[in-house]
Amino acid sequence: MSCASDGAVDPGAPGLTRSIDQQFFERLREVNDKFAATVPTMLGRLQAMRAGFDAASPSVALAGQLQQLLHTIAGSAATFGFRTFGSEARVLEQRLRVLLAFDAVGAAEWDSWLRSLDHYLAWAGIDARADHFPVERGQGDI
Repeated sequence: MSCASDGAVDPGAPGLTRSIDQQFFERLREVNDKFAATVPTMLGRLQAMRAGFDAASPSVALAGQLQQLLHTIAGSAATFGFRTFGSEARVLEQRLRVLLAFDAVGAAEWDSWLRSLDHYLAWAGIDARADHFPVERGQGDI
């Protein structure tokens, strides 16, 4: 580490820069690990909400809770190394917003959205950090 003539530490000194970089990346790993530890809880919450959702008689309140949790995942996942997990949550959230915008939505439309949510949950349950999200054709594709 080098010092300027007034005794101040030179921030460009190689040892200091390396130390700051190491600290930064260590802290980033810690924060990423903390987020990763919350993924099973988020998936559990989504699964519980999904289990309580009746396409024939959908609860607007429950749909709102699903939308909020998907929004939270979509907004934070990429920051912590879960890019696809977040982007697919965003797709589900946007589709849900469209459904919620209508006064009446048929059970078939809700069933279609729920199948997509099931597909997402099955994929994320295997590896939410994976970069590839399989094309939705059925649960056998996961």
